[in-house]
Amino acid sequence: MTAVWTVKDSAGQLRADVLCASRLEVGRRIVPGRYDPFRLEVSPSYRALFERAVDQVLAREGWSIVRTRAPRDQVLA
Repeated sequence: MTAVWTVKDSAGQLRADVLCASRLEVGRRIVPGRYDPFRLEVSPSYRALFERAVDQVLAREGWSIVRTRAPRDQVLA
């Protein structure tokens, strides 16, 4: 069993277009703009700005980031 992270929408449906290996990657896909992956790992203040942006998108859309099983035919890079 491989676990993946995705977005659950306000209707409780999982979004198959946002399957990622980590919660951080899901956040990077749903926020507008580009966030540097290296800086997210090493800079607490940069990470805090990013988390605030992710929280705003989740609240506005009524989404949540959840961990689930990977579909058998889905391969994550």
